[in-house]
Amino acid sequence: MGRNNDTFTLVVDKNRETWSKFRRGLRKEDQQLFDELWRAPKLHLAAGAFLASEVPLETILMAMMLEMYKKVRSLEKKLGIGEMESWSNGVVERCQISDV
Repeated sequence: MGRNNDTFTLVVDKNRETWSKFRRGLRKEDQQLFDELWRAPKLHLAAGAFLASEVPLETILMAMMLEMYKKVRSLEKKLGIGEMESWSNGVVERCQISDV
């Protein structure tokens, strides 16, 4: 019996291909950043495969946002600056980064 769904890796690759003209229109340095964004979903293949969404771009974008958010949190922590909001049971709580 064959597969019913494409692997998430293939889904990511197909979606990336649909953005190839957009990529070509970017400056060289932006193309490199664009490529970095598209590496993020490959870090979350298991989660993407588990969801198997009808709109895979949503899953891809969520993986990209997750990786960006991790970088922001890491930088905030390294710099020891600012406040952040954390969500707990739908309630926004204010806390210092040092509290995390």
